[in-house]
Amino acid sequence: MIDAHIHLDMYEAGEWTELLRRAAEAGVAGVVSVSKDPSSCRVNEGLARKFPDRVLPAYGHHPEQEPLPAEELEALCDWIAGRGNARFAVGEVGLPYFAREEARQTGRPFDMEPYVRQLVRFIRLARETGRPLALHAVHEDADLAMELLEREGYGPAHFHWYKGSPETTARLARAGHYISITPEVLYDPVSRELAAHYPLDRLLAETDGPWPYEGPYVGRRTEPAMAADVAAEVAALRGLDRNRVAETLATNAIRYYGWPD
Repeated sequence: MIDAHIHLDMYEAGEWTELLRRAAEAGVAGVVSVSKDPSSCRVNEGLARKFPDRVLPAYGHHPEQEPLPAEELEALCDWIAGRGNARFAVGEVGLPYFAREEARQTGRPFDMEPYVRQLVRFIRLARETGRPLALHAVHEDADLAMELLEREGYGPAHFHWYKGSPETTARLARAGHYISITPEVLYDPVSRELAAHYPLDRLLAETDGPWPYEGPYVGRRTEPAMAADVAAEVAALRGLDRNRVAETLATNAIRYYGWPD
């Protein structure tokens, strides 16, 4: 298994070794550790150097915060492109669904254009460097993200923590995009429906740690070992062998992210 989306840099540095050890014991051999800002990118680069067989870094700027000014965005993209032949992905990048919803609910104006420009720049960076793309584009934002991907000639992408309409889900599947399922699959009806029916060869497991979960995970800290629970539940929902599903999800992550070797 591979945890295809986690913020490993947000855990305490002294915890990293133990988290990865427990993950390996649960059958989770590695993680894709996504970044939220330039500082986070540098921490994840260090994690990849410290744990080269277990951590694949993804570099980007999380969209649920103010977009970067043009000069800072270009500086970050130049830094990412400058990683050369090192193995990495672009992410976490995308669109600000939750920030926009908060503005709507409080009656504040919200300008999407800077966020769209930023995402387009990251899509072009992923295309130009030939790297995988980890997207935050949930609910109806997935439709706009797909339009931008098509316009920029990039695909497939990985839609992490995907939630969308049946029509959008069908579009994603036809285009060959990957989606990832979180530990919510143990109790959330939307996640369970996706896990049961989205094409298995385009499905990934993630934890999005340290984000906390409900259901059987109330009071428990999220860690990469929980990706094994996701695989087991996907297998149960589909009536398939647990080991076969775990191997398939791992193969999918290796295919898309090109890692581990």
